[in-house]
Amino acid sequence: MRILIKDIQLVNEGTIRRASVLVEDEYIKAILPVGAQVDADVVIREKDCYLFPGVIDDQVHFREPGLTQKADIHSESCAAVAGGVTSFMDMPNTVPNTTTVDELEKKYERAAQTSLANYSFYIGATNDNLAEVVSVDYSQVCGIKVFMGSSTGNMLVDNETALAALFEAHPALIATHCEDEQTIQRNLAEAKAKYADSANIPWRLHSQIRSAEACFLSSQKAATLARKYGARLHILHLSTAQEVGLLDTGSIAECKITGEACVHYLLFSDADYDTLGERIKWNPAIKTAADRDALRKAVVEGVIPVVATDHAPHTREEKFGKNFFSTPSGGPMVQHSLLVMLDLAAEGYWSYETVAQRMAHAPAELFKINRRGYIREGYYADLVMVRKRDFVVTDDNVFYKCGWSPLNGRTLHHQVVRTFVNGRIAFENGYVNDDVRGKRLTFSR
Repeated sequence: MRILIKDIQLVNEGTIRRASVLVEDEYIKAILPVGAQVDADVVIREKDCYLFPGVIDDQVHFREPGLTQKADIHSESCAAVAGGVTSFMDMPNTVPNTTTVDELEKKYERAAQTSLANYSFYIGATNDNLAEVVSVDYSQVCGIKVFMGSSTGNMLVDNETALAALFEAHPALIATHCEDEQTIQRNLAEAKAKYADSANIPWRLHSQIRSAEACFLSSQKAATLARKYGARLHILHLSTAQEVGLLDTGSIAECKITGEACVHYLLFSDADYDTLGERIKWNPAIKTAADRDALRKAVVEGVIPVVATDHAPHTREEKFGKNFFSTPSGGPMVQHSLLVMLDLAAEGYWSYETVAQRMAHAPAELFKINRRGYIREGYYADLVMVRKRDFVVTDDNVFYKCGWSPLNGRTLHHQVVRTFVNGRIAFENGYVNDDVRGKRLTFSR
């Protein structure tokens, strides 16, 4: 199959230019000048559209196995391709936890059967599974996830000796969730003492319990260990201005300590808790407007090279109508992350080119993903076509299995028209193509 995407605005490698792209089977065969005539089985001409490399989301929780009442790999990969996300890296805090090679391979087998997008899975570190972690073939696995704060099951790594041993061994990139548990528990105890009646607790208290101090103390600890042992550290979902100062600067190839910003920390501040409440309760917590603005600045400057989602759905029954302390943290975002970033670009915070860099190029470079993340000849044809057009996000027009969005009622000003995964149209004009299946990501180590 040869598909010609004709005379479109190409957003790629720091430029926007009009060109044509010839896709042949799984790959980008050629990038052609405007007006070029070539034989193709299908010609797509969308003059009012932009063509981006497919988004690579380095942090999602698709909840399979064990938590499939919330989401599963198939449902959330449908939402992903509907949002222009062509590759994802899924977290290990499922049930059972993905802390052995055997459980890791079971997830890959399941994804091969059901995922519309390309996929990879982290192996989770525990206090006692270093032998498993070092046995993994990291040309086939994206990295190691370490929870340096509370998590599901046996995944809080709080043994200092085990943590040091992991960073010393560092067989691959170590991605961390950084929140200091002692600080959180102290803040939580103070909040419970102050608010005996949980019905009166303001949602913005979440940012004081899971505080900036808790985040920085843990991130600083991870950075110190990484520098001591020469480990490759990627700090996930940065939420504070202070944490930005822990990151290395320069090219991704030169940096040993990098960070990721998630879309919700770039969009919201703690002032939004008053209107959105539990819809924006995440861990780490959304912080102040000053923190948000510092994160935005770091994204523009490239100090934070990667923007992702931490997509983490819960059912309506789990998320809504509970008291403050029993409401779980996390929410779905993978269907709208690219569109929110493009809206913020249109508002002047950054450029379309920056969006392509932070959501496609940089993740590919940071994880050393083979032949993805760019619109280049010989690369896999993971592409997304976007046009400027308003639509309102509602809980009725999401693909998430949980059936709700933190953006419910918000007008977005961009739409995904088509998403290509390995040269096949996985999403087109509001519909997913369930015949498409993604591939396992591979890595140059």
